[in-house]
Amino acid sequence: MVCLRQICLLTQRYCQVRALSSDLLLSQINSCTHEDELFGLIGKNKARLSEKHVGSALNVLWQLQKKKPLPLRTSNYIRNHSQFFILRVLAENKVERMENDVVVDILYSILRLNVEDHDCLAEALVTEAWKRLERQVLLSLPALSKFALCLYKQHMYFSPLLGKIAHIVDTKLDSIHDIRILSVLMISISDVISLSFRDRLIQKAEELLGAEDEDHFNYARRIVQFLQNVKLAHRPLLEKCNKIFLKSACHLDIHNICLIFGLYEQLGFDNAEFRLITKQLLSKSIDDYNDPETFTKLFFALGPMAGPKVRERLLATAVSMAEELSSYQVLVILKTMQKMKCKNSHLLQKVASILHKHLDNYHTIQLVKLTQYLVLLGCHDLELFGKLKKLLFGFLVSSVIPADIAAIIRVVAMLPSTQVEEVLLTRAAAVLPQCRLPDLNSIAAALVRWNHYGQPPGQSLSELCAGLLQELNHWGSRRLRGTNSLDLLLEELTYVNRGGWFEEVLCEETMSACQRLLDQVTRANVLQFSFFLIKANHRCVPLLDRIASVTLQNIDKIHPFEIYFILYLFSILNYDSPANEEFFENCIQHLMLNLSCFESHYLVLLGHILAVAGYFPPVLIKMIFNVSFLSKLDAELEVLPDTSKQKVRACLMKLNRAVCLECPEFHIPWFHEHYCQHVLFKGSRRINSLRHVHRMLTEILGGSNYLKISVLTPYCYEIDFECILDKNKRPLSYMSQNILLGDMEGIHSKRGIKDTALPPGAQRIALEFLDPKAFSKDSHHVKGESAVKKRHLEMLGYRVVQIPHFEWNSMVLSTKEAQLEYLKKHLYETQ
Repeated sequence: MVCLRQICLLTQRYCQVRALSSDLLLSQINSCTHEDELFGLIGKNKARLSEKHVGSALNVLWQLQKKKPLPLRTSNYIRNHSQFFILRVLAENKVERMENDVVVDILYSILRLNVEDHDCLAEALVTEAWKRLERQVLLSLPALSKFALCLYKQHMYFSPLLGKIAHIVDTKLDSIHDIRILSVLMISISDVISLSFRDRLIQKAEELLGAEDEDHFNYARRIVQFLQNVKLAHRPLLEKCNKIFLKSACHLDIHNICLIFGLYEQLGFDNAEFRLITKQLLSKSIDDYNDPETFTKLFFALGPMAGPKVRERLLATAVSMAEELSSYQVLVILKTMQKMKCKNSHLLQKVASILHKHLDNYHTIQLVKLTQYLVLLGCHDLELFGKLKKLLFGFLVSSVIPADIAAIIRVVAMLPSTQVEEVLLTRAAAVLPQCRLPDLNSIAAALVRWNHYGQPPGQSLSELCAGLLQELNHWGSRRLRGTNSLDLLLEELTYVNRGGWFEEVLCEETMSACQRLLDQVTRANVLQFSFFLIKANHRCVPLLDRIASVTLQNIDKIHPFEIYFILYLFSILNYDSPANEEFFENCIQHLMLNLSCFESHYLVLLGHILAVAGYFPPVLIKMIFNVSFLSKLDAELEVLPDTSKQKVRACLMKLNRAVCLECPEFHIPWFHEHYCQHVLFKGSRRINSLRHVHRMLTEILGGSNYLKISVLTPYCYEIDFECILDKNKRPLSYMSQNILLGDMEGIHSKRGIKDTALPPGAQRIALEFLDPKAFSKDSHHVKGESAVKKRHLEMLGYRVVQIPHFEWNSMVLSTKEAQLEYLKKHLYETQ
């Protein structure tokens, strides 16, 4: 008994010493400040290392790297070190004995140290974690999120294991209260979730994400990445994330700025305030970005919103640094030049010269984009285009993806050598049955382009080309008739370019398909459906009524920004729904309560579309025509793309004009005279195309002195023809009555020009020829802008005669006599 007691005491003492020794080693590992110090410790104690020591050692290695700037990290040195190899072997041998969190921590650390995804240790750790999940061994939420991120970093986006994790998250979502954990999980499982689960994740993120907390910067960035992964521009969550980015300006380095801009671009989201802040940050430190990686990101982020001086500096630096750029960086430079509409011949020539050595590094879609950028930017390097064509043909023959084949065919047709070749037509014919609508549209664009430059050489190619067009029509119609999901149809239609073959051949079939799926228009897709109808320019009454009905039923659930686009559809098409007054008033009420959701330039656009529809909410009008607001608007315009800038300025002018004419009680001055004159001076006049009309009107009225051509009215409306008829419907001569255009300039009173310099009972007539742009597709209904112009000219004292293109160019008016009679009838008709 005494002997047994002594043995127990000795064993206990040994265990205590062993534990103390082990804890000391763990403490030493965790206190290492350099990788060589750690490797030395590992070398001396390799026989004593437990799985806990191994896990801590690998974690310390990553933490040491994490503290260093990216260029100073020594991952290659660590991965090639003999002691690192020992750590990996020990970890692989002890993986089954590791605790759950240790398995995940080691996997996370070695992946961060850039060990290959298919490294044997990485595979062993993933397999072990998978086995434990299958045995219903639950990881803690932090470990689960870290494990999911590891799988995502290994490009296992559609792995059944991530599906398993997504199921666990689905069941435990209510118990997740940490936005860091949630944001990591959201990114990791984004490719394996249902739409309903996606919506629950977004709702949970909105609850947990603190918009006022700048510490949430990284979490907000992950959430925007999640939205991009699921291709959903969820406005409320994006706005919340954007507020965090604005509050976290101190964290905005070039890498984060470039990442956020890229995500925003893909989501179709923009924010002028974020642009202003980043422009200021980047412009101050432009000289700091002197290596190819950071300069390329600077060029991408700052180039499109840079002023003339900064723009020239960026272009000059790009030229001097061109030789050092990688193949991907060259692609980014060209993409940004296209966005900037910058055809700098020196930079383009330099980029083209270095591209010869990079061409083999591009995959199919990159090569397609590269070719497109070069063509659109006006590159003239025929040798380069020859190499591109050869590579594209190689991809065309080997590719099995319909979208890639269609994209290659489309871009080959853009090359300077436009002659069609048989391989293009045969590959197109083979892939047609598998093509989606955007792919069919791409192939059609190529065929149209080839036809534009002449028929394909040879009888057989000509017949093949004609047969392919018929096949395109057949498969396009079949796809539209066969679709049973409005959401899937809208997804395809989003990427179909407006005009061309699709609009000519499939527009009617598309509208029929939409009407067949009318009941599937819901709150979730009403915005996307409105976008489609705006792009289609189609005034389909049942579809518009359905949008109005769904909007009214869900008015409180629809974001104000979405309401803007829905109203834009109705305003631009000049459509009054059966419940039009209720529809507009409810929408406007919702908007007026949420004006803070809009940036200044969007408030101008909103004011304009409401004015076109005849609505002038006092709160909005007084907000816009305010000195501080207009100053803020000027600042925003500095960072907007040129096309957006021009649109906003034009809309502000039109709103100013509409308010002056229709709401004089607001006492808003007309301050766009010089702007209008500048725009009209730069613009092109279409009067040359109406010379024959001018001759006929001169004949009808009795001389050229009875007619004014291309007249500029008060408030700067331009009309095709103006004449004056007295109270007996006889034309009045401008010269004899001393009625000159100059008498009208600068007159902007409430009474307009109705009785300005005219004899009693006389009347000014404005004749306007309306081209197809004034009407919606397949409709004789005048669109909103033309209707407003008529309304405003009548307020200015004109009797307005609008002559539609479909009447003037009809067979009924195919003779001069018929046209003369038509003009007389409209000129002399009584009101």
